Amino acid sequence: MRIWTTIALVALVTFTIKGLGPAVLGDRELPAAFSRVVLLLAPALLAALVITSAAADGPELRIGADTAGVAFAGLLLLRGVTVLPAVLAAAVMTALLRLL
Repeated sequence: MRIWTTIALVALVTFTIKGLGPAVLGDRELPAAFSRVVLLLAPALLAALVITSAAADGPELRIGADTAGVAFAGLLLLRGVTVLPAVLAAAVMTALLRLL
């Protein structure tokens, strides 16, 4: 039951925050400093979610096949491979490592 209460509270806070922005700002633009911070939030949150998903096993940190797949995708992206082939290669790498 606590999980649903938490989900409901997070949803309520999210709706409130999303509604406050337009209500407070109206038609005005965000200041440049805020715009730069907002642009940096999405990649930082995505990186945190990927690392948490790839390296966590419950309350413990664990390196496994999925972590190797994410690392492999990261290397491919650094080498200039586009996102879709990198994700597919990471999935294949993860599946092969899990078979072993």
